[in-house]
Amino acid sequence: MIVSLCMIAYNEAEAIDGLFGDIALQEYPHSKIEVVFVDSMSTDGTYEKMKRFKETDFGFRDVKIVRAPKRNQAASWNEALMVFTGDVVIRVDAHARIPRNFVSRNVYNLKMGENVVGGGRPNISSNVSAWKLTLLAAEDSLFGSSIAGYRRPSTEKEYMDSLFHAAYRRKVIAEVGGFNEDLGRTEDNEFHYRIRMAGYKMCCCPDIISYQHSRNTLKHMIKQKFGNGKWIGLTLSECPGCLSYFHFAPFLFVMMLAVTIFLAVLGHSFALKVLLVLYGMFDFVNSVSCCTLKNIQPQFILLPVIFPLLHVAYGVGTIVGLIQIPFWQRKIKNSGSKERIELVKQKVAENTVAAGEEMP
Repeated sequence: MIVSLCMIAYNEAEAIDGLFGDIALQEYPHSKIEVVFVDSMSTDGTYEKMKRFKETDFGFRDVKIVRAPKRNQAASWNEALMVFTGDVVIRVDAHARIPRNFVSRNVYNLKMGENVVGGGRPNISSNVSAWKLTLLAAEDSLFGSSIAGYRRPSTEKEYMDSLFHAAYRRKVIAEVGGFNEDLGRTEDNEFHYRIRMAGYKMCCCPDIISYQHSRNTLKHMIKQKFGNGKWIGLTLSECPGCLSYFHFAPFLFVMMLAVTIFLAVLGHSFALKVLLVLYGMFDFVNSVSCCTLKNIQPQFILLPVIFPLLHVAYGVGTIVGLIQIPFWQRKIKNSGSKERIELVKQKVAENTVAAGEEMP
């Protein structure tokens, strides 16, 4: 199998050196790996580092660099899908690290009959410090981040609604097309929803693993949660089927908090007390559970404060997204995103036929 290993980046010069080293050390035959880099018009030296990687002879089948004028993740991924020529395309985030067998294990599981595969994607922290390990503990916790199964190493093969750092057979992309460029943080949800609707299963395999760097400051983590929540709110109007009830848990918490505070101001404080007690119990239990980790730090005592900050940021973001839906819908009315999805489908289909494969 020819593998197209794709990565997009915008101003990630400080983050990509480790990943570049991981790519260069892949045990899968380099003559069967096509590397595709998409630079979203970086200004910090990211593009220059991509060029140096291309100029270094690692023995890859090809190294392509594409410049994407839009600083939009979906648009940049579409640029990669327009130029890849492999039998398989693997997406890897710029903030990621991958083991030497990452490509080979993906190929192995695809050869076992799967069409879309991936694995666990736990968080890691760079330039480790006590505070960064505390933020990492919050991000790794089910209570602090997400119940998504791919966020933790898998112990057995299972099928999921979504995967991170996934590998797709070319025929899958040829059938469903590219990413919806109207979406920001939720382009994966919508893309994978269309894949499932097309009848494909997404297999999370225990022998595949990759790693994602968590945000290194509380400010950036809160900003990230707010943005994630905002796009959940906006996406509700575009693709409600690609979201789950769990995406709206922080929104419900913030709404309940607002309502009970209002009632307390009116002299009815019982509901607020019940809410705070129940939330406090979950907060305490999950904070204590983080202390069972190997790298426990004194700063873990701040986790009961960090968790509600993340939840409120996410919930407020969702409220903002819901409020902005009418304005956003007018903005994207003539965006041409549907045409781009079809354009990617057409381009990949042409490559599929040219390679002598049958269309699905």
